[in-house]
Amino acid sequence: MKSQTLGAPVFEPSDFSPGCRFVVEQLQENGFDAYVVGGAVRDLLIGKHPKDFDVATNATPEQIKQCFRNARIIGRRFQIVHVRVGREIIEVTTFRRGHEEERSEQDARASQSGRLLRDNVYGSLEEDARRRDLTINALYYDTSSHQFIDQLGGQADVADRVIRIIGDPAARYREDPVRMLRVVRFAARLQFDLESDTESAISSVRTLLTDIPPARLFDEWLKLFMNGFSAPTFKLLRHYELLTSLMGEAASPATQRKPALELQQLALGNTDRRVADGRPVTPAFLLAALYWPAVQACAEQLAVSGESPIQAMHSAGQQIVQQACQRLAIPKRFSLAMRDIWDLQPRLERMQPKKIKDHLAHRWFRASFDLRLLREQTDALGDDCSAFWTDQQQRYPELVGSARARREERSERRPRRRRRNSDS
Repeated sequence: MKSQTLGAPVFEPSDFSPGCRFVVEQLQENGFDAYVVGGAVRDLLIGKHPKDFDVATNATPEQIKQCFRNARIIGRRFQIVHVRVGREIIEVTTFRRGHEEERSEQDARASQSGRLLRDNVYGSLEEDARRRDLTINALYYDTSSHQFIDQLGGQADVADRVIRIIGDPAARYREDPVRMLRVVRFAARLQFDLESDTESAISSVRTLLTDIPPARLFDEWLKLFMNGFSAPTFKLLRHYELLTSLMGEAASPATQRKPALELQQLALGNTDRRVADGRPVTPAFLLAALYWPAVQACAEQLAVSGESPIQAMHSAGQQIVQQACQRLAIPKRFSLAMRDIWDLQPRLERMQPKKIKDHLAHRWFRASFDLRLLREQTDALGDDCSAFWTDQQQRYPELVGSARARREERSERRPRRRRRNSDS
């Protein structure tokens, strides 16, 4: 990238993917305006190479689709177009107007709390910039003419490492409470600070997150915790008291002990390191670790009332999953795995010779063993149990995790019959 401080930057063609450049050029050749927008431009300003490229245009979704052989309109609340170019998928959006602009009742609807329920109102580039969440994402770049457009000070905020909501923060949060989670996610990922008004408005509207459907909250949870920045994200969510609204009281109880918080932080740090190393991660393990303190406390109460340790753990896992799913629509393949990870905890502690091979073969043995290691690091349990199972894994390495997924998990993953697209 060639640029001067806060001058208009000029990026190299190689900074953009071939698919991205093709989409911009194709739209322009058909008479439309088209720009690379948002995170890709922001990342280039920071000096990072973008992973994904989005394009904004004055063409409507139907017009965009007509410009490409392989394009599909998706979404209802806000329609976008996915254009496939080779192995790339470029997300193309139409310029849209803001919530405060004049619009038809059919095209844009808001709830009584101000939350936007549907938004398919198109507008100009200037209106599109004002409608975006953050100044650092309201940046446009024409890869053909090298024109850089920044009407809201996003480049300066990138330079100052500041997250700033566009418009009145409280009103924008009420329009879509998930914006509070996005603000936290970008602050954690980019290591930026929140601008004072953007920060102070959170306390007055954070309870509105409870109005968001659990399915959407789980999608946001994946973005928050599965992208390699879960530890700082968790810290910020707790700081702004958003964690309970996102994950429920079970994830951050008011009476939580210090070892429980340390276990959660260790699990988050381990997950971030795996992402950084390119190793696979599963939401099931991290969810099991984050909800473990609540499961442990519940199991202890049930054991006092007379249940056996194994039955108490099973019942506690059931209860906590039910509570968690009231806030997050956790898919069954993950919630079943969470319960398996918890159920194995008292079984591993018994270290029964007759059960060694069965436990080793369990699909979630390794995740359960990892949770046991975290417990030993934070709860003064001693390492006899982990040492025993480390030895067994060395003796029978071929058995570890060799059992097949249970029937419920397999049936959930069964692909649905594809419907014929009426547009094709």
